[in-house]
Amino acid sequence: MSQKLTQFVFLLALLGIVTQSINAQEVKEVNPPDHIKTIQLFGGAEFSGTPVIKLGEPLHIRFDDINGDEVDYYYKITHYNFDWTPSPLYKNEYIDGFDDVRILNYENSFNTLQMYSHYILDIPNEDTRGLKVSGNYMLEMYDSDDEIVFSRKFIVYENLATIKVYTKRSRNLNFINTKQSVQFEINSPNEILKNPKRTVKTLVIQNNDIKGAITNLIPQFTIANTLVYKYDTESSFWAGNEFLFFDNKEIRASSINIRNIDLQETYHNYLYTDVVRANRNYTYQPDINGGFVVRNLRADDSNTQADYAWIHFSLECYEPLGDGELHIFGNFNNYVTDDSTKLEYDKERAIYFTKKQFKQGFNNYKYVLVKPDGSIDRGFISGNFDETENEYMVLPYYRAPGARYDRVIGKGTGNSRNITN
Repeated sequence: MSQKLTQFVFLLALLGIVTQSINAQEVKEVNPPDHIKTIQLFGGAEFSGTPVIKLGEPLHIRFDDINGDEVDYYYKITHYNFDWTPSPLYKNEYIDGFDDVRILNYENSFNTLQMYSHYILDIPNEDTRGLKVSGNYMLEMYDSDDEIVFSRKFIVYENLATIKVYTKRSRNLNFINTKQSVQFEINSPNEILKNPKRTVKTLVIQNNDIKGAITNLIPQFTIANTLVYKYDTESSFWAGNEFLFFDNKEIRASSINIRNIDLQETYHNYLYTDVVRANRNYTYQPDINGGFVVRNLRADDSNTQADYAWIHFSLECYEPLGDGELHIFGNFNNYVTDDSTKLEYDKERAIYFTKKQFKQGFNNYKYVLVKPDGSIDRGFISGNFDETENEYMVLPYYRAPGARYDRVIGKGTGNSRNITN
């Protein structure tokens, strides 16, 4: 090959790399259509939010299709970098087996007014025997026309580092009563983290809501094999307030939060009117940090025997808001705000109101303000109080010099019930 031809081939390859880098964009989750309900992703134990599972542990996916027509669904799994741009790894480098397989395990609802098909996917299975590497992943669900139906993120970690997490009150006196700061240490006794300011990245998550996570804090200093992060402002979250809840495990009876019941084509549950808590004193009430649990008190299997009900929300407000929109908010729909969560104002009753279909069980929710620029003020209605109990998770990522992907080398958790100054 001549020298000029060699240079030309090299320039083409370099152009391809640059183009790929420019086109690499952060992947976003695809929200499901109206007929897909109650999506649950979890590892060995059920919990709400973005699943974070240890490498080698199983992943479980559950969802309902209220059309109830037994549609064929197929799943695909893709590996991503820390910043959710496409990973350079090939499929066989991170999957043992293969994906793009039809979900064979599903059941139809039994003894419910709302008909639905309940789909079940467990990994590992005969086709997808497991995941080979840690890192960020996206699970995508497709229909028989190869059209994407929805997607959800999950994270796989290796137990290579120990992370100690501390929750502190803000050192800024303007926010000492309204913000919580997360400080942490990463200790890697067996894996030497070379050039950590460049190779180590971190993800700090409040209440399993990855959309509001703090990313890419740089270690401030190193003590032996320990990276120390003692930030205040850079690692602080608005403390928020405890989530509200309703529990309709007995769908035909009122409860402490459900004012009355109405049976139409399906059940309608009307909640007591909520009030603005931002201008009140903090009051502790137990919650599950935005999560939900499917539960029917009279069922042998709540997955297929829990019914769906229209939940009617109302919030006392004597004047309509100027700018922005009020929404109900929680992990019941992966912390998404859309037309189905938006509240409307009723001037005569002086309330904001909406209704949304939920599967029977225990659900956390709160009211948030979506500003005109799309940002979300989580404390506008609920308030922000440093006493609020929040769960925090810290995930360190490490890409060794010359490596091709970001490894998640551990998981650390902390809770603000142990907050200190």
